[in-house]
Amino acid sequence: MNTFPPAVRKELGFYVYVYVDPRDEEVFYVGKGTGNRAFTHLLEGRSSAKTKRIRAIRRDGSEPRIELLAHGLDEETAFKLEAAAIDLLGRRNLTNLVSGLGSRIGGRMTTTQVAALYAPKRALFTDPAVLIRINQLFRYDMTAIELYDATRTAWRLNPAAADGRLAMPVFDRVIQEVYEVAAWHPAGSTFNTRGRFRTRQRFEFVGQIARSTIRDRYLYKSVDDHHLPGNQNPIRYVNPGSPKRSLRRR
Repeated sequence: MNTFPPAVRKELGFYVYVYVDPRDEEVFYVGKGTGNRAFTHLLEGRSSAKTKRIRAIRRDGSEPRIELLAHGLDEETAFKLEAAAIDLLGRRNLTNLVSGLGSRIGGRMTTTQVAALYAPKRALFTDPAVLIRINQLFRYDMTAIELYDATRTAWRLNPAAADGRLAMPVFDRVIQEVYEVAAWHPAGSTFNTRGRFRTRQRFEFVGQIARSTIRDRYLYKSVDDHHLPGNQNPIRYVNPGSPKRSLRRR
């Protein structure tokens, strides 16, 4: 089958579908749509991880199996279900290029993250820190390494002002992790960033997740008190003073 009969299309409404590799029974793609949307990938000519998987299945003499995860949905529900399915299976196990729409806010997250999203406690800074807003890069399903890399590079800031401060990635005004910074360097000059940047006007840090006595003070706390409406600068320094002496006391 490569199309639905008209009578079937009339009843389907919005639906969420998956592509299954019959060779190992693994789901390798999740999508949503109406009408014959589920079949369109079989005819795609552009090269992608999805089309490469389909071609490999066909070279082995099979066809991908298309299954509907749910149907008879409205569009908003279909979006949410698609995002939930992608979050559950994990994008690293799928050929989807992006997460489902809305998964950054309403997708898979821990109970602690949900509580921080809707009712965060206010961060009370007793340590000098640099807040780094990563709204465009953040996903709740990021690995620890992905979050670290998204936080540490590459920023327009004063490395002298940032020296000795904790670094805290912020998404939706909530601190998502806390790092103790070992040093700031010109962007593109450390391990996995070499060659990625040509400007010497941006900087990156190397460091590690803060010890629990520091981390627990700030993780998933709100920085509303330090948010400036309309401020486009993703960098904000808090608790000014003598950062190095402040950190050495702990």
